[in-house]
Amino acid sequence: MKSQNRRIIGLTGGIATGKSTVAHYLATHHHLPIFDADIYAREAVEVGSPVYQAIAQRYGLDLFLEDGTLNRKKLGDIIFNNAEERVWLEQQIHPYVRDRFAEAIQKPYPKIVCVIPLLFEAGITDLVTEIWVVICSPQQQLERLMQRNQLTREQALARINSQMSLAEKASRADVVLDNSSTPEALLQQIDAVIKNRPSA
Repeated sequence: MKSQNRRIIGLTGGIATGKSTVAHYLATHHHLPIFDADIYAREAVEVGSPVYQAIAQRYGLDLFLEDGTLNRKKLGDIIFNNAEERVWLEQQIHPYVRDRFAEAIQKPYPKIVCVIPLLFEAGITDLVTEIWVVICSPQQQLERLMQRNQLTREQALARINSQMSLAEKASRADVVLDNSSTPEALLQQIDAVIKNRPSA
């Protein structure tokens, strides 16, 4: 149960804007417990899980690697180019992810960080007491994603465009962290927010 004297931070932003950098710093420098939607999403599609079986039934065995695990790149090519398929997959995964976060926030920490890339899209905002959004310029986001994931411009744009815009996310945030400058500038913003922002 959420309490008014606890901070349950929902950390989000666009793909490749720097959420992982912020989460890592909060964990290592400020010693905050981190719960990550990407980890829960991977658990949701583990071999033999109900979601895994639903994916196999919908797409066939061609979507799996020789060891039986999901070929995430092939799946990404499908869902980031077909909104209907993306919605279907999210409907399979989001309930599991939400349940795991609901469990995580029961833990008696005074501050908790929930890293949720699709915080708004998945409708999980009610589980957190404050929302932090990491932003950068659209060009930086595109270049970082292409470099990080070895994607073409078209592939990267498809992934970016599948999410709510950074401007829209920032407009709904309690805290906006600007990662368009230096890494040091980003970390200074985090320190300032942790120090100066009152409990939600």
